[in-house]
Amino acid sequence: MQAQQPVRRMAIAIALGMSALVFAACAPEEPQAVNPNTSPTTSPAPSPTPIAQESPTPSQTKPQAAQKTVEVYWLKSSGNNIEVVPTQVKAAAAVKSQAPLNEAFNSLLAGPTDPGYSSTIPKGTKLRSLKVRDDGVYVDLSQEFTSGGGSTSMTGRVAQVLYTATSENPNAKVWLNVEGKPLDVLGGEGLELDQPLTRQTFQENFKL
Repeated sequence: MQAQQPVRRMAIAIALGMSALVFAACAPEEPQAVNPNTSPTTSPAPSPTPIAQESPTPSQTKPQAAQKTVEVYWLKSSGNNIEVVPTQVKAAAAVKSQAPLNEAFNSLLAGPTDPGYSSTIPKGTKLRSLKVRDDGVYVDLSQEFTSGGGSTSMTGRVAQVLYTATSENPNAKVWLNVEGKPLDVLGGEGLELDQPLTRQTFQENFKL
């Protein structure tokens, strides 16, 4: 009887120890104290990916076309005489040598814009063709060129055509045609033209 008491006491002690362990395991965890002075740790926000912007295309400025100065000749009264006087016209320079002269003749046949100048070339006269060759300048005008006017008018219009055609080369020779045929006689008074025409032969044979 006395020998069983120590065994019972040991069993009770083991049971109490097991109960304490189970209670400790089931007890709630105490909340950890938070320091109010400590800022919460936050993950840095990802920086936005830059969007590639297309650089503006610089405006392309068209290069200015090269220009060339040509002369158009008009008639101007000076006392009892009539002079052949030039005015300058800007024309686009081109590979073809007759292009500036074409523009000069277009201005000539359109008539003067300055009231101080005049022209005896009949209205409606058209340039049928103009060719610059090694031996000179070939001008072909429409039939209207031969209409109306006396000898002074005829001489004046020939001078205007001749001097305008030789504005780039004053020593050049000029062949003057009307409707594709050489103009040998001009007007009812029979103004005879020896072709090719030059400024020198015109000054020797005609007077305005």
